[in-house]
Parts: sequence; C-alpha cells; structure tokens
Amino acid sequence: MFDVQKIREDFPILSREVYGKPLVYLDNAATTQKPLCVLDAMRDEYLNVNANVHRGVHYLSQQATDLHEAAREKVRSFINARKIEEIVFTRGTTEAINLVAASFCESQMKAGDEVLVTEMEHHSNIVSWQLQAQRRGIVVKHLPITDDGRLVCCDSIATYITERTRLVSVAHVSNVLGTINPVPDIIKIAHQHGIPVLVDGAQSAPHMAIDVQAMDCDFFAFSGHKMYGPTGIGVLYGKEEWLEKLPPYQGGGEMIDKVTWEKTTFERLPFKFEAGTPDYVATHGLATAIDYMNSVGLDNIKNHEEELTRYCMEQLQAIDGMHIYGPTTTPAASPADKDAVVSFNVGAIHHLDMGTLLDRLGIAVRTGHHCAQPLMDRLGISGTVRASFAMYNTKEEVDALVAGIRRVSQMF
Repeated sequence: MFDVQKIREDFPILSREVYGKPLVYLDNAATTQKPLCVLDAMRDEYLNVNANVHRGVHYLSQQATDLHEAAREKVRSFINARKIEEIVFTRGTTEAINLVAASFCESQMKAGDEVLVTEMEHHSNIVSWQLQAQRRGIVVKHLPITDDGRLVCCDSIATYITERTRLVSVAHVSNVLGTINPVPDIIKIAHQHGIPVLVDGAQSAPHMAIDVQAMDCDFFAFSGHKMYGPTGIGVLYGKEEWLEKLPPYQGGGEMIDKVTWEKTTFERLPFKFEAGTPDYVATHGLATAIDYMNSVGLDNIKNHEEELTRYCMEQLQAIDGMHIYGPTTTPAASPADKDAVVSFNVGAIHHLDMGTLLDRLGIAVRTGHHCAQPLMDRLGISGTVRASFAMYNTKEEVDALVAGIRRVSQMF
C-alpha cells in the first residue's frame, strides 16, 4: 500500500517551517529532498569505509570499490542496460550530455553536419551543442512544437532529418511543460535513417520505469539529485558499441591503461570516461536512493504523482486569469501526455512576484525561464511559475498552493 504520510516521515525537512508556515515543497523538478536512508548510507561510508577506489590493495579501498561498483550494477538494473560497461558515472545530466557532445562531435561529425534537438530542450541540451558548433562548425537544428506544447506529428520528424543529420538529442520529459515525448517513436524513425539518439532523462528517471533496451536509445542521461539521491552524481548510459567508438572526454587518473611520453592508452569501458577520483560516496548514495524508490514501487510513485498532477490542474483552472502551459491542460489530462510538472501564470502578475509571495506563505515553487529560454521565446513569455511533484507531496499541499495563489491574486 502507498502511504504518503509514512513516506513523509523519511524526509525530516518536510516537517520544518518557513516564515512560520509549514513548508510546502513543490520544487522537485529542480531537486528532490533526500530520505534518511540516503543520508545515513553516505555518512556511514565517510565514517567507516572512506578510501579512494580502484587499484588500492588495502581493505578500506577494496571495500569502497565494492560499494562503488555495486552502485554501478544497481544503476544498470534500474534502467535495464545490458552491461555494467554501459554505465558511466558523471556529475549529472549536464556533464553526461557535454560528454557525448564533445566526444561524438570529435569523432563522428565534421563542419556542416547536423544535430537535431527540440524546441523544448533544457539549456544543457542546447548550449552543449552550440559550443561544438562554434568550435567545429556543426549545425544545431530544432524540431518545432505545437501551441499546446507537444512535438510536431511524430511521422513528420523524418522531414527534418537530412543527409547531414548525425545525431538526434531529445528530452524524454520537458522540465517546463511536463510533456512526455514519444521517444520510442522518435528513436525508431531516427534508426531507420541510421541516426543514433541521445535521450535527456533528467525529468523522466525520477517518475517512471526506464528500460533503455526496450526504448532502444543509444545514450540516456540522468541525475541523482532529482531522484532522491545526492547532488554531484549522474549517469550516462551508452550502448557499448557507441562508447567503444568515442574518444575519452577528459584525461587524468583512473581512465588510463598506460602512459609514456610518447603515447597514452586508455582503460576499458566504462573507466575511459571517468577521469579522476569519482564521487564514490555519492554513487553509494545514489544506489541507496534507487533501493528506496524500488521499495516504494515505481508504479506506485507514478500513479500517485499522476493523481496529484491531475488534481492540481483541475484546481488551478478554476482561478481567474490562470494560464497553464503544456499539453492536456484539462481535467481529463492523460497520464501518457504529461509528467509531474505544472507551469503557469496568472493574469498580468509577474511570475517572480507570484513566487516570492508564495514563498512568504511557506510554498516553495520555481520561477523564471527554467533554463529553457528558447522555449519561453516560443511561448511568448519571459517565464512561468512551476510547481513540480514528488512521491511525498499530498493533495493538502496542492490545496495550500491553490489557496496561496488565490490570496496573491487578490493582492493584485
């Protein structure tokens, strides 16, 4: 049984007050809170198992290495990758995308070649490619979206693919609109043209079961801190055949086989992409967070968050001047279309004013362009207020948000 009150007991921060009001934390798309088990696991490793991983012959190093590599296997299982060699630890989704952009462009693209993204991408999946465009002369193209925040008809995606297209890079879920993109269909079409696909899973991995083999993506990136794990740790999944083709992203320790003044040879997968000392305590924290999510049940989490999202949109639509951005903005919202994000504006109230005043009521939301300025330009706005949900949120918190919005609206 899914018991949200029992779950909330595992997150002590949710019981604190802000400005004398109970905290209502609705900024989960930016980062989630961490359960005690994750904090305890990391504290225990620092206290009892702290030693640098790999190559050490002493007991602590071997024990820390075992925990670190067990975390890799935990991640492999979580996303159903074929091999642990396909799991590369990074600092987060941003670094994972930058890794692919740098290594892929260096070895697989030349001036004039194209990468295809979408109009709803996070800056991480735009700027990374623009940097390569400046350095290597590649071209960044984007798939347009409809007025209600969906991609153009999936079948028409093929019309945007040219003989110079070398990679498609797409968000699984929009961090602003909550749009769940039809990535299996996109991947199928891209593969029919011999083009690999990178999926930004930062906003999907915390909310739904991920199966990279069934999806058939070539790369998949996500972050630990958005799924109840620590900051500073993320994952790049890459099909083995692609990771073998790509050159290292960074140089240094850990990723080498042999170094001479004349030549360096590199470690086997996945280590050739993991230069320097990894955050082995954070990987253990991430593994613990995955265990926690599995113990609650991914389907339970998904169902609870879908219910909250539908309930929130139903309540918000009754507010005068409310404008919700993204797909399925009706009470009949389809779970297949929208994830646990609701972005909105109310009348002429500036999103920053709304967010600031909600904060004084103890309600934590995100305001601004959400690192998606091209999307804001497409929508014709400067920013939105964004409420985003996690497994520990409740309908009572949605009610508090709605009451807060009404109160702020009355002030204006």
